Amino acid sequence: MATNTRAVPAEGVAPAPTLRAESEAIYAAAGAGVLGAIYGLVVALIAPDMPLADNEGAFGLLAAIGAGVVAAAASATGYWRSRNHPGQEWRRSLPSWKFTVNTISVVVVHTALAFLATYAGFRLLGMGFIGLPVITFWAIVLMTVTLGLTAYIVYLSVSKMTTQRMSSLLMSFIVIGTLTAMLTTPDPEWWKVHFSHLGTFDDLSSWVFNGTLIAGGLLVTTFAVYIANDMEALVRAGVLQNQRSPRTVSTLFVVMGIMLACVGIFPVDFSLLLHNLSATGMAVMFLVLLIAGPKLLRGMPRTYFLSAWAFLAATVASVILFIVTYFSLTAFEIIVFALIFGWIAVFIRFLGVTGQHE
Repeated sequence: MATNTRAVPAEGVAPAPTLRAESEAIYAAAGAGVLGAIYGLVVALIAPDMPLADNEGAFGLLAAIGAGVVAAAASATGYWRSRNHPGQEWRRSLPSWKFTVNTISVVVVHTALAFLATYAGFRLLGMGFIGLPVITFWAIVLMTVTLGLTAYIVYLSVSKMTTQRMSSLLMSFIVIGTLTAMLTTPDPEWWKVHFSHLGTFDDLSSWVFNGTLIAGGLLVTTFAVYIANDMEALVRAGVLQNQRSPRTVSTLFVVMGIMLACVGIFPVDFSLLLHNLSATGMAVMFLVLLIAGPKLLRGMPRTYFLSAWAFLAATVASVILFIVTYFSLTAFEIIVFALIFGWIAVFIRFLGVTGQHE
């Protein structure tokens, strides 16, 4: 478990911004802005003086839909074109089916994030400007800015995708999606039941909650491909000592992603058994990665293993506190959920610096 300070190949280094990516992002923003102006005009003509935001979404919901469509187009185009960028060439060697799955997951998550962020933003504005009608001029301006900014941010995000960036994307998506479901749920006392209760209502909040888990699980499977690539570079450099670690760890992440997606595919009101089996399977993969870490990840910094044991200890302590009824089921689910994704973030950070010269 000693730290190896030999340098790793440049594959693990985050690609620097390029003139090509920046220029294409500006062009994408300009095109999306023009479409936004047209979209805003159409919305204003069809529904004049629509409220900025209300319980049913109003103008904000239409803006979120537009942002989602633009994000889908920008992410699909940007991710496909970026495969030739410096640091991204390895993606061209992936099997076509794997590249397709990766692209779909990146597109789905960026689309969902754009929709949620825009919807939440307009809901927040609506709380500050209660009853404010959106006249034609402001409908055009707001749609132009919203869709143009969405295209710019999304295009740059997918053009510089790395393992660490994908980790941040995963964390952001899970947090924003879950918080949106909490804030829009029709049952303000959902927390008295359990965390998964958020996915049992036949409304937007439940679609957001279950959709977040499904899309998040899909992204974890893509995440596994990036992890395998980074670990293979470390194995070739002689930093990681277990030759099978890239395939083993990436496979465990794939299973974890599938289990996470199944938690959303099978809400508790649809099948309690399948829901619980999926959640348990995800937790088991997490524990296997922690416990088998010293063997699978030999060569990682000693500090990583100390943090991994801390996550394991916190998980065991949470289980014990839940068994003795100190924690409610909701609190237990949230804590374990946070521990899993917290560990993923720590693992990726250490993976990115393993083998660097000090």
